[in-house]
Amino acid sequence: MKEVTYKNVHNRFKLNGFHLDKEDLCRVSYSLIKEGDEFEKSIGDFLLDWFDENSYIDLQTSGTTGPPKVIRTNKQTMVNSALATGDFFNLSPGDKALYCLPTKFIAGKMMLVRSFVLGLDIDFVAPSSHPLTKNETVYDFVAMVPLQAENSLTGLKNVKKMIVGGASMSKSLEKSLLKVKTEVYETYGMTETITHIAAKKIGEKSFSILPNIQISQNDKNCLVISAPKITAEPIVTNDLVELINDHQFVFLGRADNVVNSGGIKLIPEQIEEKLSHGIHSRFFVGGVADAILGEKLVLVIEGEKQLIDEAIYNALDKYEKPKEVFYLSKFMETESGKIKRKEMLASF
Repeated sequence: MKEVTYKNVHNRFKLNGFHLDKEDLCRVSYSLIKEGDEFEKSIGDFLLDWFDENSYIDLQTSGTTGPPKVIRTNKQTMVNSALATGDFFNLSPGDKALYCLPTKFIAGKMMLVRSFVLGLDIDFVAPSSHPLTKNETVYDFVAMVPLQAENSLTGLKNVKKMIVGGASMSKSLEKSLLKVKTEVYETYGMTETITHIAAKKIGEKSFSILPNIQISQNDKNCLVISAPKITAEPIVTNDLVELINDHQFVFLGRADNVVNSGGIKLIPEQIEEKLSHGIHSRFFVGGVADAILGEKLVLVIEGEKQLIDEAIYNALDKYEKPKEVFYLSKFMETESGKIKRKEMLASF
């Protein structure tokens, strides 16, 4: 079989209903840049970058784990990632897809790459928080961030398969999505891995890895990803995981969120899961400096001060109960919608 390279555009590819080849796409890109809205300009810019003479492209990280940075990436690795996604989710040429993510970040760029590599029939709309409003088209495949999924519950009747990524999914959203007929997957990945390297059906505990990926753990129990078709060096993450077998893992939490309270190590994400059934606003737990304990565990809730039923703490172990509760009217977020825990905890 002929190798698919970054110079190929699949002959079944369509954009907003039109069959386009490489030359057509470049022409369309110029008119998007010249006459389009802001989001259309960024699609045009990306497509022209993709079809230029360079074998690489520069990607911007979202800045969740440190300052945002630019990573130079080989275009062929993005093609390999698109092919792995196609295999994992059984995508076929001609499948109808919706593009509703910002092109600035990797998830958006990859949705475009998947479409012309796999031959999808893709429609693009402005990347709003309500992407399915007034849209009655039936889609085989859609990618959204949690906020978009939250606002699209009624529109999902027209979506067969959806991946949700970019920020972690709340338990209440997961519960709502379990009620719809759509096949919904939560994805795991980062810019360094060229979007997702694993996914899990919502309601399931463990992530399954995509083709051509190997996983292991380092001595700190953090996930190590080997993806020779995507990156030359293994990627050592900051994510604490439990390995189920050589192709499945459970995400426990981020190593840099761990709270060391009086010598007891607490993983915020696990405590949040136990509390998620009793708190209906956005919230998180984390550590703030404490003279006696070194760090004390606190609960931070978005919105107005509310009366908390002490019974919600019954599911927690002795050391997991927050020592204090703080309220913030609005959480700080990164551009891609992730909560800036560290910055907010520093203000207490």
